[in-house]
Amino acid sequence: MADPATSAQSRVLIVDDNQQNCELIEAYLAAEPVDVAMAFDGQEALDKVPEFKPDLILLDIMMPRMSGYEVCKHLKQNAATKDIPILMVTALNEMGDIEKAVNAGCDDFLTKPVNRLELTTRVRSLLRVRLLTNERDRLLAYLSTVESAEAESQRK
Repeated sequence: MADPATSAQSRVLIVDDNQQNCELIEAYLAAEPVDVAMAFDGQEALDKVPEFKPDLILLDIMMPRMSGYEVCKHLKQNAATKDIPILMVTALNEMGDIEKAVNAGCDDFLTKPVNRLELTTRVRSLLRVRLLTNERDRLLAYLSTVESAEAESQRK
């Protein structure tokens, strides 16, 4: 049974400077109902986010031009992208690396080599969080509209 949180509209951006790593993750996600795009360095990732509008970003840390830490920090500081969940996928596994990733704003951390089941489970979970966040935002906007309309009608 398909999970409504991972509908065909869910978009996943895979960011890794190693094309084989991107292709492996894409293959692991092939059974999931998601659209996938790839970027091969941090700057390309930042350039792709506005056009692709990902619901989840799988982000390597050690990349040329801009590290995953920098990409994550930039996205989390931008009002338009701050709610996109970021799953750091990296060969780094020291506690200091994990702490630095969390401080940059990542939502979860996965160590390479990636286990298929662990990856797909975390992707589903983070997409569910994204869906709930989007629903919350729509509901809050609707409530604000209703409250404004009520306040306006009471002034008349």
